[in-house]
Parts: sequence; C-alpha cells; structure tokens
Amino acid sequence: MLEHATLMLGSINAHLSIFITWFFAVAFLYNLTISINVKNRSVMFLSLIMMVSYTLTLIMRKAQLMITTSFYLDFALSDVVAIFAIVTFSHFYKAPYSIAYYYLILGLSLNAMLFLVMHYDYAVSANYDYWWGWGLYAIGQVSSDIIMALVLIINKDILGLVKLKNAVLNRKTPVAR
Repeated sequence: MLEHATLMLGSINAHLSIFITWFFAVAFLYNLTISINVKNRSVMFLSLIMMVSYTLTLIMRKAQLMITTSFYLDFALSDVVAIFAIVTFSHFYKAPYSIAYYYLILGLSLNAMLFLVMHYDYAVSANYDYWWGWGLYAIGQVSSDIIMALVLIINKDILGLVKLKNAVLNRKTPVAR
C-alpha cells in the first residue's frame, strides 16, 4: 500500500511542488497583509524566507540548474541554507521566537535528513529497488511542507510540538503574534 502511495506521489511530484511553492507564497501574502497593524512582523519575514527558498528551489529544478551532481543533495543544501537564513534572521530580529519558527526549523531539518537519505540511497548505494524509506520520504516530505505552510498562516501549535518542547525544557510559551 505504501508503495502505491509513493508511486502516486512520484507521478504528481511536479504539480505537487508547484502547489507547495504556491502555498508558501499565499502564506507570505497573508502575513504581509496582516502585518500592517502588528508590531512583531517576524512571521511575515519567516514566510518571505520560505517563499523565496521554495521558489528558487523550484526554478532550479525546472531549469535543471544543479549545484552538485545529485538532485537530492541540492535540495538538502537548499534546506540547510533556508535553516541558516531563518536562524540568522531570528537572531538579529530580537523578537521572541514565534511558533512558526520552531515548526520551520523542525520541518526543514526533517526534509534535509530525508533528502540526504535519498541521496545516499540513489547516489551512494545505487539502490533502485523500492523499500520503506521511499514511502517515508514521499509522505514525510510532503506532509512536512504542508504543515510548515499551514503553521505560517495560522501560527498555532497544531501538533503540540512547542508545548512538548516547553514541557521538556520547562519554559514559557512563545508569542503567537
């Protein structure tokens, strides 16, 4: 069953990547409009970083501009650059970390790890036979992207990850907006 879901996601991958990039653009435009009367605009800037990152990655993919010899390694590097941009921006913005910040860092880290696993599987191991890691990659990467874009729009702890982090580290909750 997971193999069929993976093959289905693979067949619509080009359309899905455009949809997810569009979803990040909508998140940015939404946050831009609501940031007019808000003092803390960190979520708007985070959504701008994500929109630019995913748009550039989509353009790289469509134009077949590769930094390395591996498609998956390029995407992992793109996610690492986005994480660096988010952390750098949040450090210099001097506002409390938003809920979206934590979801973006976790989601991009998960995506980068999944891309690295796929790079190892294809480029290093030369494995072309289906295994459960492909299904995890297909479903995990798409789910992570959709959750990140959704959290950028609503800026709520929908999975309880920030609440769990605060309970483990015994800290206060981040500011919503």
